Amino acid sequence: MICSTCGCSLIRLGINFSQAPRVMYKSVEHFFCCQGCLTIFEQEPEKLLGETSDIKICPTCLAEKPSAHSVPYKHNGHELRFCRCPYCLDTFKKNSQYYIDRLEGKTDFKGLFSYDENACCH
Repeated sequence: MICSTCGCSLIRLGINFSQAPRVMYKSVEHFFCCQGCLTIFEQEPEKLLGETSDIKICPTCLAEKPSAHSVPYKHNGHELRFCRCPYCLDTFKKNSQYYIDRLEGKTDFKGLFSYDENACCH
């Protein structure tokens, strides 16, 4: 999940989906990293959605990348997008369910700036 204003990964920042500022826009719920980003979004939602709609998050390192700068990988019938680092895909394959759960906000991940023994970068 990315902030619909700045394009940051909420998971990378350690922001729990249940606590993230959010707004419904055209019947879609959008999440934000802070109240300031929500306020900016409300001023020009179409422009910001155009800027952030193609951003993908690497499941392993949580880097935010445009689709054109990411590598597709099929996993259980779904396409995931990885940064170009070969280490990220190799690491994902060793513990894929953890990384999928983390990307979906189903783990107790505190953000990339806190210690996580499963993080790819220490």
